Amino acid sequence: LETSKREGGFMNSNYSMLIQWSDEDKIFVVTIPEFVGRVMMPFTHGDSYEDAVQAGQEVIETFLEFWTEDGQSCPEPQNLVMA
Repeated sequence: LETSKREGGFMNSNYSMLIQWSDEDKIFVVTIPEFVGRVMMPFTHGDSYEDAVQAGQEVIETFLEFWTEDGQSCPEPQNLVMA
């Protein structure tokens, strides 16, 4: 996977984020589908939707940077296919 670096991080606009409201916890929970099965907890959260998006982007950047620096391959971004 070719991953382009930008200032201070990785461009991650092609990775998916599933953002759902948790009534129980009163937070937005973020799942990174491409990272399921690759990392123990591919989740993060935010008190607001905007915080959740930012937290999700930070998780994506952190793992991509780690995998790249460690010489590991990065998961391929999922593509939405319209029938």
